[in-house]
Amino acid sequence: MKTLQHFFFYQAVLFFLLVSSTVLGQSNDIEKLDGSKVSVAEIDSRINTLMEAANVQGLNVAILNHHKTVFLKSYGFRNKPQGTRLDTSTIVYGASFSKAVFGYLMMKLVEEKTIDLDKPLYQYLKKPIPAYAYFADLQHDDRWKLITARMCLSHTTGLPNVRWFNPTEVNPAYDSLGVIKIYFKPGSKYAYSGEGFKLLQMVVEEITQKNIDELAQTKIFKPLGMTRTGFIWHDSFGDDNVAVGHLNNGDIDFKKKRTQPVAGGSMVTTIADYAKFIANVMQQEGLSEKMYNQMLSPQVTIHSKTQFPPITTQTTTENDAIHLSYGLGWGLLDCGYGKAFFKEGNGGSWRNYNINFIDKGISIIIMANSENGEKIFQELIETLIGQTCIPWKWQGYTAYNQQK
Repeated sequence: MKTLQHFFFYQAVLFFLLVSSTVLGQSNDIEKLDGSKVSVAEIDSRINTLMEAANVQGLNVAILNHHKTVFLKSYGFRNKPQGTRLDTSTIVYGASFSKAVFGYLMMKLVEEKTIDLDKPLYQYLKKPIPAYAYFADLQHDDRWKLITARMCLSHTTGLPNVRWFNPTEVNPAYDSLGVIKIYFKPGSKYAYSGEGFKLLQMVVEEITQKNIDELAQTKIFKPLGMTRTGFIWHDSFGDDNVAVGHLNNGDIDFKKKRTQPVAGGSMVTTIADYAKFIANVMQQEGLSEKMYNQMLSPQVTIHSKTQFPPITTQTTTENDAIHLSYGLGWGLLDCGYGKAFFKEGNGGSWRNYNINFIDKGISIIIMANSENGEKIFQELIETLIGQTCIPWKWQGYTAYNQQK
């Protein structure tokens, strides 16, 4: 009798493994925004062709259908000079994907009533904002009293993106003085600002007496099984499966193992881990409906001609048709496929892009460890999920096969 039970047990296990292999092997076609399908073979072929044409050394891709991950694959090298290949558990640099995760974390803290989106941030602190060394340059501009968490998350603080680079220049040179100032009345318009996220991080860490990595580990990463993700480096990540970046001059970009978290850009992750996070957001898990809707509702309409330089007087109506705007941690647009939210991540040799079409349940995540990575984003996205209304011109996009 036991022998027969064992037989049926092993048959069941074998059947499960066969089914799992088929699912993990991603043999099904992927659904695009217009309802058409693209096969895995077509995806592989197109990606390999684009990578070769644009000299992209490594690329990770995830696609969601019906709010769930249906395609997850890595291509190319985690370290080309060493000949080591990327896989879906390879640690890569998230760059400004960090801001999307931080925005989600903040909404959890708002829901828990740890912080209010509209209470001036200085009212949470023991000292005036300019009394903190990092923001000392603001001592002669009282407009810091106006800044709220909502403004930080929607990029409306008037603070620069990175204090070491002039936010009014297209290709700014590094400035060792790094004077920080407020360029316009907080809350009055959009201008991408990593320093705004830095300010909000400082406030949250003083309120909670925990750094943002501790908060994210507890509230996001561990609950979602994102075991290889952090705003700082964790020894548990190990050193045997970590990507380097590939610069166009041939240099290899080794990301330092951070011990201090930066809300705007220190997160390391894997394509498998980040797909879990995006699936969680798409499925509206972890937040109340009220918090979710607020996070992905327009806080400010964007009229700037380009996203960078962030501080500019040049405006346009070119993106009015797609309702280009910013929510809380995410960019927003609305076109023929309904509402979508997106986030870019750009740090030298690390180029990332994610866009999520809520009504369609379709997302794509691209993470490249190559300076040329983003040059194939438009063609890649249109091949894998279809024609979109992504404002490529506003984002300053240049394709691999066109002159800037």
